[in-house]
Amino acid sequence: MESTEEGPPPQGAALSLPARITVAVTVGAVVVAALYHLAMVFLHVAPSNTLSKEHATTVSDYIYPEFEQNWKLFAPDPLQQNVHVQARAEVRKPGGEVETTGWVDLTGMDVAAMRHNPVPSHSQQNELRRAWGFYTDTHDTQEQPTSGDRSDLSRTYLQNILERRFGPRLNGGTVVRVQARAATTPVPQPSWIAGSSDTSTQYRELPWWIVSTTSSGQENAS
Repeated sequence: MESTEEGPPPQGAALSLPARITVAVTVGAVVVAALYHLAMVFLHVAPSNTLSKEHATTVSDYIYPEFEQNWKLFAPDPLQQNVHVQARAEVRKPGGEVETTGWVDLTGMDVAAMRHNPVPSHSQQNELRRAWGFYTDTHDTQEQPTSGDRSDLSRTYLQNILERRFGPRLNGGTVVRVQARAATTPVPQPSWIAGSSDTSTQYRELPWWIVSTTSSGQENAS
């Protein structure tokens, strides 16, 4: 007599061997990449040690500029200055005349966009500050490069931001050159600390840079 008992419901088809190998390799690659990233960030933010010194070049090349960290383990370094990155542009009109815009406070625009915004974008919070810090870390006060290829990278990074903020066309003309400066104002001392502090604003003005790339942004600054 034949049994009428039903077996367990059929299970979903198992992955083939090549598919399992592909999944395993992909997961392994992601894990290795994540561990490598964490190791690089840890060596960057950790106090100076033999390992971080030995691999300083590798760590710096990986971290800057996209993953730059403005903090250190066990040694917080609060900002003591307000730095506003400002920019202006030279615009060539259809008739050939060249017009120079006024200085535009790009940092102020970012701060205004973040105000009352519960989820401000990463670029609004950090892009300009990190780009300026990267540039000043790799150039002296005469704007001469001090770090080889990293100096070139920092300049290109900052210039690309300026070009994107202004866009390729502005005020009815074509943007042909851009220039940046930083307005640095020390944070006043708390009222309970005796004595006065100098809170005057100092400016660091960079050279004009010829626009060499096509920005895709619209007329964001004027």
